[in-house]
Amino acid sequence: TANDASYNAYLTEITDESEVTDTIKSGTVIATYVDENNNPTMESPYNPNGSMMAIEGIVSIDGRVIGKMGHSERQGSNRFVNIYGEMDQKLFESGVNYFKK
Repeated sequence: TANDASYNAYLTEITDESEVTDTIKSGTVIATYVDENNNPTMESPYNPNGSMMAIEGIVSIDGRVIGKMGHSERQGSNRFVNIYGEMDQKLFESGVNYFKK
């Protein structure tokens, strides 16, 4: 999709570790791929895209635009299959619930 293309273009522009570190320090990383022990990981199947520094999602500095890498519905036998229908991952509902705790 266009969103995936924009996100991938952004991460492609990050060419060295210092730029990744700056992105993390800026507070714009909103999600990372983690293993069963909740540790960020580059390993598959936890990080199916091989995303640098396990970054799964970012947000613009002003908080208005979210870029999300992962397609959690495309795991296992669905990895290379088009999945039709609404794939509501409850992104905003989950965020609100997190901050209500």
